[in-house]
Amino acid sequence: MANKTRVTEFFLVGFQNLHHYRIVILLLVLVVYLGTVVGNVLIFLLVSFHRSLRSPMNFFLGQLSLCDLLISTNVAPNSIYVISEDGGHISFRGCLTQLFFFGSSAVVECSLLTVMSYDRYLAICRPLHYTSIMSLGLPYYLSLWSWVSGCFFCDLAPLLELSCSDPIVVRIEVSIVTIVFGVLQFLFIIVSYIYILRSILRISSSMGKQKAFSTCSAHLTVVSVYYRTLFILYMSPRGYYMYLNKALSFLNTVVTPMFNPIIYSLRSTEIRRVIIKLICPNA
Repeated sequence: MANKTRVTEFFLVGFQNLHHYRIVILLLVLVVYLGTVVGNVLIFLLVSFHRSLRSPMNFFLGQLSLCDLLISTNVAPNSIYVISEDGGHISFRGCLTQLFFFGSSAVVECSLLTVMSYDRYLAICRPLHYTSIMSLGLPYYLSLWSWVSGCFFCDLAPLLELSCSDPIVVRIEVSIVTIVFGVLQFLFIIVSYIYILRSILRISSSMGKQKAFSTCSAHLTVVSVYYRTLFILYMSPRGYYMYLNKALSFLNTVVTPMFNPIIYSLRSTEIRRVIIKLICPNA
């Protein structure tokens, strides 16, 4: 028989050396998570049931809010438990389940941001064909593709650090999937915005340019924040990986999902108008 050790659970240390600030961090995570839930649920319900917000772009925004809600719910409650107990155990199956949903949600988010960039490309660069292309069920197919693509990826990098065997094959597989679903989609977004910028600069009126920029500003802001964090997270020096990874993972999985609905609410005139009517019906 081979000499093997079966791992049944892991111990999560959380944020070490911050015992005096544990209550503050706990309250911060709780408040951010509640804000994430309220904000993303509100956006999802608005774009799903309000008639004035029924457009392909807003449909993708609703899917993005649902994805952000899944990312935050997958991480934040367990983080609250670990912080409150100053460390905690998680079963092997529970760890793999959480890791799968975390990696899947990240891929879905990247795919949705890519699809949204394509939507903006059609709206600005091909305005005469936009309605005919996006009215044939294409938004639903693109959304379905985004969610299905997330089922083929699992971020195994944290577990590979604990492996006693040679993980070279798994590392290669993870790298290939990361390049396909991360780098290539990011390049697609860049190319889309190059064409979008060229089309905007050709608009003669300043009002038209401002309107075109406003339709892309929210999406471009979310893309910049999300991909910047991802690149720093996965391209950070190995010596600082443990400490930087915790901070950036916390930012990417707990804080960023809260800011997405805020960014779209502030940048989208339609959504802002509907929210104001809900808060002040007589305004």
